[in-house]
Amino acid sequence: MNYKTENGALTVFLVGRIDSSNADATEKEITEIRDKNVHDSLLLDADGLEYISSAGLRVVLRLKKAEPSLCVINVNSEVYEIFEMTGFTEMMEIKKAYRRISIDGAEVIGQGANGKVYRINDDTIVKVYFNPDSFGDIKRERELAKKAFVLGIPTAISYDIARVGDGYGTVFEMLNAKSLAKLIAAEPENIDYYVGLYVDLLKKIHGTVVNDVGIMPDMKEVATKWAEFDVDYLPKETGEKLVALISAVPNDNHMMHGDYHVKNVMMQDGEVLLIDMDTLCVGNPVFELGSMYNAYEGFSALDPSISSSFLGISHETAVEFWKKSLAAYLNTTDKAKLEETENKAKIVGFMRLLRRSIRRGGLNDEKMKKEIDFYIEQLKILVAKTDTLIV
Repeated sequence: MNYKTENGALTVFLVGRIDSSNADATEKEITEIRDKNVHDSLLLDADGLEYISSAGLRVVLRLKKAEPSLCVINVNSEVYEIFEMTGFTEMMEIKKAYRRISIDGAEVIGQGANGKVYRINDDTIVKVYFNPDSFGDIKRERELAKKAFVLGIPTAISYDIARVGDGYGTVFEMLNAKSLAKLIAAEPENIDYYVGLYVDLLKKIHGTVVNDVGIMPDMKEVATKWAEFDVDYLPKETGEKLVALISAVPNDNHMMHGDYHVKNVMMQDGEVLLIDMDTLCVGNPVFELGSMYNAYEGFSALDPSISSSFLGISHETAVEFWKKSLAAYLNTTDKAKLEETENKAKIVGFMRLLRRSIRRGGLNDEKMKKEIDFYIEQLKILVAKTDTLIV
């Protein structure tokens, strides 16, 4: 019998059938597992349990007396009905199994730091988390999405959690919704229209004050850690000035999405909706612009083909969309102002990419070492001619 211990919880995995022929052996094995593993609580994972008889139920009942916090999880419909008919659901916590969803052949419509978003059919999308033990991530993202929705941000709301392979996903009803990336790829002549929708939503997000920040991170604190990491790899003068520039950005509790690009903005019935809300945060807009710059130019600075694989649009279209979005966001065509702001976004973007590449072992990889050298050179040039990052 398989089991695991994590954060004080002992989980025992039930498989097959538990009836009069094996109930005593099952109880003995679970008892042995309990005795040799220090734990605060006991979970019986019934994902592999096909049937339980009255003899098996008596085993569960005795375990409940020995372990008052006992919980049975991942129970299929047939077994759950047995627990329900016999009154066990009133005596203890019995949790139904999550429905299973297959992503075989499904279209990837978005990707973030913690997972990928797939379209399952015309009505449904699912975000599958990279971490197989992702309940904490799912709970946090749902809370963030709810907070944004309550504050007036048009956000896709999850209505279900499902098993996807060995992991979990959160499910959204998105009737015939399409990402801006897909729409732009199909209608490049309408890019200005989609820029307008995109920037209007961005301004709405940035115009929203979050009085109760709660679980939303402060991007200034996050960016400070990026800069402090990079200091050891930059020329002394560049590193010190970079940290000073981040430190001088005022604290700000206006909302930011944190990963705002055309694959994370959907259109449904003429309305724009945000997805992938686990990056929601607060801070000065320069940190959002840095993330946006990376999505459209930074990631693909040395390899333009990345735009197609990451965003689903050409590098030329991605750059055009970024520059038009920046002009619309700032409401200016002043080239000097646009260049100044873009340079600030580049500093934040390249600072983040430098840290990312180094942490991924880039110093020992020939291709990534070229990227690291490029980011360092760009930061040397940009930081030297920048006196403030405030937007």
